[in-house]
Amino acid sequence: MDMWMEPVFALLHVVLTIISFSKSNGTTCSLRGESVYPQLSKDGDIIIGGIFSFHSSWEVTDLIYLVKPQPLKSLQYSQSLMFAVEEINNSSSLLPGVSLGYTIYDSCTSKAVGVQVAMALVNGNEKLVSSEVCTKPAQVQAIIGETFSSASMAIAKSIGPFSIPLISHYATCECLSDKKKYPSFLRTIPSDYHQSRALAEMVRHFGWTWVGAIRRDDDYGNSGMAAFTQAAQQWDICLEYSLPFFKTYSQEKVLRIIEQIKSSTSRVIVGFVDPSDIEILLDVFLEHNITGYQWVGTEAWILNPLLATLDKHNILQGAIGLAVPKAKVTGLKDFILDLNQVKSAGSAIFTKYWETIFHCKYKAKNDSEDSPSCTGEEELSEMNNIFSDMSLMPYFNNVYKGVYAIAHTLHDLLGCKETCSTKKQPDPLTVKQLRMVRFKTKEGEEIYFDKNGDPAARYEVINWQTSKERQHEFVTVGLYDSTFPVNSRLTLNLSSIVWAQNTNKVPISVCSESCPTGTRKAVQKGKPVCCFDCIPCAEGEISNITGTKSPKYGGKGRMNECIKKEIEYLSYEETMGILLTAVSIVGAFMTLIILIIFFKYKNTPIVKAHNSELSFLLLFSLTLCFLCSLTFIGQPSEWSCMLRHTAFGINFVLCISCVLGKTIVVLMAFRATLPGSNVMKWFGPPQQRLSVLAFTLIQVLICVLWLIISPPFPFKNQKLYKDKIILECHLGSSIGFWAVLGYIGLLASLCFLLAFLARKLPDNFNEAKFITFSMLIFCAVWITFIPSYVSSPGKFTVAVEIFAILASSFGLLFCIFLPKCYIIILKPEKNTKKQLIGKIQNK
Repeated sequence: MDMWMEPVFALLHVVLTIISFSKSNGTTCSLRGESVYPQLSKDGDIIIGGIFSFHSSWEVTDLIYLVKPQPLKSLQYSQSLMFAVEEINNSSSLLPGVSLGYTIYDSCTSKAVGVQVAMALVNGNEKLVSSEVCTKPAQVQAIIGETFSSASMAIAKSIGPFSIPLISHYATCECLSDKKKYPSFLRTIPSDYHQSRALAEMVRHFGWTWVGAIRRDDDYGNSGMAAFTQAAQQWDICLEYSLPFFKTYSQEKVLRIIEQIKSSTSRVIVGFVDPSDIEILLDVFLEHNITGYQWVGTEAWILNPLLATLDKHNILQGAIGLAVPKAKVTGLKDFILDLNQVKSAGSAIFTKYWETIFHCKYKAKNDSEDSPSCTGEEELSEMNNIFSDMSLMPYFNNVYKGVYAIAHTLHDLLGCKETCSTKKQPDPLTVKQLRMVRFKTKEGEEIYFDKNGDPAARYEVINWQTSKERQHEFVTVGLYDSTFPVNSRLTLNLSSIVWAQNTNKVPISVCSESCPTGTRKAVQKGKPVCCFDCIPCAEGEISNITGTKSPKYGGKGRMNECIKKEIEYLSYEETMGILLTAVSIVGAFMTLIILIIFFKYKNTPIVKAHNSELSFLLLFSLTLCFLCSLTFIGQPSEWSCMLRHTAFGINFVLCISCVLGKTIVVLMAFRATLPGSNVMKWFGPPQQRLSVLAFTLIQVLICVLWLIISPPFPFKNQKLYKDKIILECHLGSSIGFWAVLGYIGLLASLCFLLAFLARKLPDNFNEAKFITFSMLIFCAVWITFIPSYVSSPGKFTVAVEIFAILASSFGLLFCIFLPKCYIIILKPEKNTKKQLIGKIQNK
């Protein structure tokens, strides 16, 4: 219901405003009531509206700490608008042939008056003494203002349905970035969202985890402090208190705030307030002798020269905060100090401000002898007061940039090149068009808006330091830029910062002191995470960093210092690694010697009779088996983890395939001796090679699938031991590993069964018997390997696997080839065809 009621009420408000502004005869455009006349105005083809707080409407009755309103800066904001308009009108490149005008109203620091004058700007603000019907468009193209967030929210909601852009130079409330609620609002000052996060990041940087906060009790303070609290929680910063404050608070409320601050333990106060609030707080703090706190301020007050003058008792000494970066607009200072433009645009406001600046009565009003007379010719440049102070130039620049953003958008809409279109009045300017504008000022600053109508957030970090004349000075000690990466947005020069009570040491503001080494934090029940007790670390845990929250593993027992965990893996340097490496190399060397012997005696009967081709292939595969064990030694890496298991699996299948082929040949050879048998034609050399290749390719396929789906990888096992890190190869897929082993076991079992059946076949050197023995050793080794592998810890798991590889390889080598080498080398007389045939015939 609220969604459609707001435009209805706004429309009713417009109708009532039009009625109240028009005379009964309806023939002229005029305003009824002197209170809503514009303070400053200038005619032009296109009118820009302005809303500033020239006067204050506050009526403070219950507070003894009164602050006189300081409207001078509002006049300077207006002058910045006027200066930008004059500069654009004199420009030949921006809006050539089109003159800009302005109509500036006074909101009297009142949201109600602000909405009223905004409606006047939207629906017609001309005061004409004529019987002719108004011919010029009533509404302005855009409005510059308001200064404060609450007033800007009220105005933005009122003019939102009319799509008239409102560009604020000072309203920073994060809530105004909500385009559903405030679709027509833009600003040239960063949102408090960035300021709040920058403040929280700065507080974290200084190690303050326990802080207090005072916030202005309005949309600006409440929204800004909510964003600060959210950011602070992300960085484990706790707020001891967050107190609302407003200049109209009663004395009783103020005293309650003071008592809470005095009873607190935090030494840092984040002030999300207005300068007028700080002025009151200075008096209250002085009255109750509250000093020595480290203040953290927002851009609203941290660079305010009046506060620096009022703080004679150094309550704000060492304050640090964020400020809009310093700006320079050529010619603007001279324009502000020359009030002739104000005099011509609005004589009444000129008279009032001239009297305020020079503390006199203008010549036409010189009714009192006590007050000096004003001539209007006094020199402002000779005055040293708040009006001549240009410390607020960054905010004047914000007004200046807002006017130029409107002008550049109009320039694009009118299609201006050498001159603008003859259609002087463009279609109404929209927020969408303004958000798309991008330009550079004459000082080289690039101006643009994001999707929420906000500019890029850039701040200077300001530190209040006391000069030799005991005056506060604003010193820039750092920068914050939201366009930079997260970790480099805030830069600080810590050595140049002076803290509260004029010290060079960073103040400490924590709920609980940091825990000493050997202890850890235990959060106190019912309190924030910043409040904790320090308890000894548990056994096997240590905390070697002061204030650490998460303990680290150390050695046995309770430790007060870190002991670097031992990294364990089977290396080539340790004794076990050296022995296993030596055995592997010896095994490979022995296999090569046997291979050389067989090659040298390849034409002898004993080598020929026992399938020399498969024997050579078997010896080659055994050499690879010995060497593949070396891949298990050394620090695991991605490649070694993938290679060690796949190489082992494929080499052993090749080896067992050769033994299986030899066993089948032995069986079939004796079947072929039976009358009428022709079985050997199916087990010739081609078939033997094909069978070995087929058996091996199956294992290759299993390994490839394992590596594709879930390959082994290096892994740091920190769970097995508290004081050690085991570097090992994680299997990746356990199914892949056990599939590789299972296939080897299947072939070995088949080979053992066939060899066992052929063990008593007549043969002088009975190879089937030797194959049976070798397979018996092989199966025994791998059957005992499985439980040993599962139960062995750390590097011993790898040692067990290497031992199984070497033991089974030596079993095959010795049982199959050593007897033959014995005959070839030591009993050459038995290495004859006659001996082999004779033995068979005897059998």
